[in-house]
Formats: sequence, structure tokens, C-alpha cells
Amino acid sequence: MNTIFQAEQALYLTLLNLSQKYPVANEWLTQLPNWLSHIKDKSRYANATYYEQAVLRLPNLENKNISHDFNSPCVTMDLELTKREYKQSEALLKTLMPWRKGGFKIGQDDNLIHIDTEWRSDLKWDRVLPYISDLKNKRVLDVGGGSGYHGFRMLGAGADTVMVIDPSCLFYYQFMAIKHFVNKNLPVHFIPVALEQLPFSTDKQLFHTVFCMGVLYHRASPFDCLLQLKNQLVKGGELVLETLIIDGDENTVLVPKDRYAQMNNVYFLPSVTALTLWLEKAGFSDVKCVHINETTFEEQRATEWMTYQSLMDFLDPNDNARTLEGYPRPKRAVMIAKKP
Repeated sequence: MNTIFQAEQALYLTLLNLSQKYPVANEWLTQLPNWLSHIKDKSRYANATYYEQAVLRLPNLENKNISHDFNSPCVTMDLELTKREYKQSEALLKTLMPWRKGGFKIGQDDNLIHIDTEWRSDLKWDRVLPYISDLKNKRVLDVGGGSGYHGFRMLGAGADTVMVIDPSCLFYYQFMAIKHFVNKNLPVHFIPVALEQLPFSTDKQLFHTVFCMGVLYHRASPFDCLLQLKNQLVKGGELVLETLIIDGDENTVLVPKDRYAQMNNVYFLPSVTALTLWLEKAGFSDVKCVHINETTFEEQRATEWMTYQSLMDFLDPNDNARTLEGYPRPKRAVMIAKKP
């Protein structure tokens, strides 16, 4: 059973079916072979073959009864694993560390694998879920979706089809490892591309809801990013944007001189008011900030599955209201906006 082949085949067939009604899907289909071959090119990604082999060596589950729970804090795959299968699976999954977004539970009882990720991604989902439009029977795009955790939660919320995109080679294979333990026909797919690589088309678009969580501040051109997000939505579609913000008025935007919380690719942290103006300038309507929270040690921390430094190490040890660089501690806002 080749999980990767089956998952990619299901993705191809999904896009083929969509192309019958939505011509833009043909553009996705045309580029799909290059997108998939690029992520497996070991001249670009030295660990690609290593990650692939970890997924392919996971135990055969064809005769297993597997039930799923995509509505619990951990995405859960309930199945009976022998002690050997449990140890084999856990060892292989640990070769795909660090695990950033999750968590996941695989197995049962004493043979239960808990992938305790750096981020308690359920807390973000719980903040977002009360404010978004109903996902039932909707086509959803998750931009920068990491291992796919939120994609599975979107499926649990009733989405008809979920596309997760992220250019990370590691995240691609983490998704494939999780997909190994679920029904291969479930309509959640992963395409290893960045947002800017997606077709920018004036044709009828594919997605009723686009999620972009934890991405915008990594973009050197935030307006280009917002326009690309809008371009993926159908008319009347909804953007769910979650990003770092800073306190202030409509003219307040933090541009870190070097690093922010030890991240070297943070470009702009706007105030909520400034971000609202950005979204409106990009052509969105009905812009609302529905939640603001300060990131806690409960939500982001080092674990057995992510052993590197985390939030505690990124803050001033003498004043955890400030980052090591002296900036305000990370604070995040959830914005909801519509494509007119």
C-alpha cells in the first residue's frame, strides 16, 4: 500500500472532477506534476528521500478497522496496533520531527501514539470556529497548513473538499504520514506549493472559504498576499485570516529591525485598525476582527516531538511581556472578511 501514490491519485481525480465545472482547475492540473516532482527533488531537499521512506515503511493497515475523530483537540485515528506496529510507527513518525502543528493520536490504550506538537493547534481552532461561516458542503483552502491538522478539523466541521497548501517538504511528508492512518478516500488533500504559485485567474474560482493562519507576517509584500488570497475565493466567499498584530492606531505597523521572537522572516506586524484598512484596500468587504489573544506557554512550547527552542526561549527572561529583542510579546488577531 503506497500511501503517497494513493493520496496523489485522489488529489488528481478531485481536480479532474472539479475541472468539469471550473476551468481554473485545469490550470491546477497542468501544474500538478511539476509541483509534486519539485518537492521530491533531493537536489533541492536533501531529506526528501529520507522522509519518503519513513512514510512508505509505516505498517500495512489494509485489514485494520479504523475510526476517526476530527472534532476532538487531537486529530484521532482509533485502531488496534500490535506492540510491534506501535513501536515501528512511533519510531518512523519521530524521524519526521519537528512536529509543529497538531496534535495527533494514533492507536489505542497502551499502544497509543500521541504526537504532542509544539503548537496546541486546537486552541487556535477553538478561537476561530465560532465566528466562521458554516463549512458544511464547502470547498476550503488552507494556506500554510503545515502538517494538515487544521485541514482535518475543517473536514470534521463538514467541509466537502479541503486543499492544504504549504511549500515545506517536511510538512508534506508529515501530512502523508497522518493520511496513512486514515481512510484514503477522505477529501482532504495536500499540495506542496506556496500561495504565490497558485494560478491567478479571472475565471470562476474554487473555494468558498480560504484560511490563512500564521502566514501574513512572513510575507514581504502583504498586499500581494491579500490579493492572492482574494483571488482564490468565489464571489461572496470568506477569508479567515489569523496573524500577529501589535497595539496601536491605523498608522501603527511594527517592522522588526532584525528578528522578532527569534524569527528572522517577520516583516510587518500591523495594528488591528491598520490591518482592517489593508483588507479593505485589497478589495475585501465586511471586515471584522473577531478575536485577539496573547500567545501563552500552554499553546506554544517544546515537547518530546519538537525538542528545539520555543516561546519560553523567545521572550525576555526578566520580562515575559517582551520578546528577546525588546518588542511586545506575540499577540494574534482573527479577522473575517468577504470577497464582494
